[in-house]
Amino acid sequence: MTDLTGQVALVTGASRGIGAATAQALAAAGAHVILTGRDTKSLEAVEEAIFSAGGSATIAPVDLAEGDGIARLAQAISGRWPTLDILVHAAAVLPQLTGVTDIEAKSLANALTINASATQALIARFDPLLRKSSNPRLIYLTTSVATSPRAWWGGYAASKAAAEVLVDCYAQEVRNITPIRVAIIDPGATRTAMRAKAYPGEDPKRNKEPAVVADRIVALLGEQFASPHRERVNQPS
Repeated sequence: MTDLTGQVALVTGASRGIGAATAQALAAAGAHVILTGRDTKSLEAVEEAIFSAGGSATIAPVDLAEGDGIARLAQAISGRWPTLDILVHAAAVLPQLTGVTDIEAKSLANALTINASATQALIARFDPLLRKSSNPRLIYLTTSVATSPRAWWGGYAASKAAAEVLVDCYAQEVRNITPIRVAIIDPGATRTAMRAKAYPGEDPKRNKEPAVVADRIVALLGEQFASPHRERVNQPS
């Protein structure tokens, strides 16, 4: 099993779904996990679950859509921890699924802000702390529609594609001059609230639990993967 004892991890979107499951899996592996998201009560519930299991965590509520939210988060974390070993960026928003001609400007702007602009801001603000780690890793959660667009998914696909390009470019920029390694993970069909919103008529039991994705992320963190690394987490057989 992967041993992350003594390492500090930041997980965005940690209040539910894959983010929450990943935070708990990281804590179970020994990391101190900083939980961030908009829903303070849900973050507190995840923190309590980690404490109950013998792990260590700190909540840091933030709205990624706020102009200075990420800057304030980075300042608070750098003031308490000298390095950041792991950054798992799981937070995302799913705008209304509609044809490209019917996309509302406000909805698209919000998706681009949270899914793309916030990704760039997280990288920019936490790059200095990652560089101070002896084994820094960035894990970005993507979606298949970012590289294989589908009808009606234009707003979400465009925002996630933009973020994915930013993450890939960053990986190429730092791989020869820093120890930072970057992985882009497509979780595939997973039993989450976002999946249920996108596929309201689907039987959720057909999809894997978020813990399956979380366990794979933690396992990957124990591997010496090449950067940028890409993989899809498939349904367990």
